[in-house]
Amino acid sequence: MLKGKVAIVTGGTKGIGEGIANKFKKEGAKVVVSARTKIKTKHYFIKCDVSNSDEVKNLINETIKKYKRIDIVVNNAGIFPFIEFKSMTEEQWDEVMNVNLKGMYYITKAALPYLLKRKSGKIINIASIAGTKVGFPNLVHYCTTKAGVSGFTKSLALELAKSNIQVNAIAPGVIMTPGVKKGLDKKTIKNLLMTIPEGRGGKPSDIAATAAFLASEESQYITGQTIVVDGGYTDQ
Repeated sequence: MLKGKVAIVTGGTKGIGEGIANKFKKEGAKVVVSARTKIKTKHYFIKCDVSNSDEVKNLINETIKKYKRIDIVVNNAGIFPFIEFKSMTEEQWDEVMNVNLKGMYYITKAALPYLLKRKSGKIINIASIAGTKVGFPNLVHYCTTKAGVSGFTKSLALELAKSNIQVNAIAPGVIMTPGVKKGLDKKTIKNLLMTIPEGRGGKPSDIAATAAFLASEESQYITGQTIVVDGGYTDQ
């Protein structure tokens, strides 16, 4: 489905990002993953803090140097430290804004000329049900950024529609990643899972399957959408 395509997946060494990278590779894509710190991965790795414009430019330049093209960009890198708003510092607020929103801006801005040159491409942004469908306590900063991801997606999709570049977002529900397990205690997780109609937390592979569809030619007539993948949680 993605044979011969070159994909960049930010934050692609763990959790949802790793799941997407693995799925893309299985579908035949050449996958570049990035993260702030290097860890062992089966994909081509380039160290990149998405909130640093110089490192982002290096990520794009090194991808072009190796593969000569970019077809798919997945803006997955994001952070969600659990902090009560009344005790949240400006520095903590800014860090989440810089990674989750400015990082998406930097990556998309740097990669876009190569998509426009080919007059084709897929941009997939990872949003969340947090901010787009519901709110969560102690995640005001995170929810704000994820609402922004959906707004970014809709507007950019309109600008790029005539250039044959589709821009979509995925809004995961409760996905059982290391970050979620670290941020929530077992009792909270258990209670949360009981509210999901499908009776389970999602897996990175659930999001990866949707991302692979959006990255494929089968989704050519879909753009500007935020697709919810949450086991029915927000349908109640």
